[in-house]
Amino acid sequence: MNNNIDSSKIYLASRSPRRVELLKQIGWDCESLPADIDETQYSKEPAEDYVTRLAQQKALTCLARLNDEQRVRPVLAADTTVALADLLLGKPENDDDARRMLRLLSGRIHQVHTAVALAFNRKIEVLLSTSMVEMMVLSDAQINAYIASGEHLDKAGSYGIQGRAGAWIKKIEGSYSGVMGLPLYETASLLRAQGLAIF
Repeated sequence: MNNNIDSSKIYLASRSPRRVELLKQIGWDCESLPADIDETQYSKEPAEDYVTRLAQQKALTCLARLNDEQRVRPVLAADTTVALADLLLGKPENDDDARRMLRLLSGRIHQVHTAVALAFNRKIEVLLSTSMVEMMVLSDAQINAYIASGEHLDKAGSYGIQGRAGAWIKKIEGSYSGVMGLPLYETASLLRAQGLAIF
């Protein structure tokens, strides 16, 4: 690791506790600086382009809030969305919206796209992780119990694989951490390319 950079000073353009924990897993502490941006999808914008654009915008928005002294530290941002064919399933607007999403995902294979962006040394790099996830058939009782637990809140596709919904996932092809919201391989690759990775 570059001895001039203190790993405790990485900035994370997110308020996600899952992303904070995943960064800690690979040896990085961070300061969360959420970037509140317009997350409206462009007309006919592919899911991959959508999350890549948002990850970049989040990193740049966070970077713009930093002074020159702070900008010697890396800024990391990520964005995740669930895609079922051409339909994007972001964070639920309310419980009924979450029920709609979970019924759509029930018994089907969907994609989870997570883009991660690193702004450092006056440039920004982005990598994309795409995973295929197969969910079991869900009953209305299972969906309602999950909604009552509150785990669906603030999660793309209205579920979190690291929680109770993990028992519904029959198969994953791709990155488990990417489905959680921060693909560790891609994140470490970006850091490593800048001489910043611990491993």
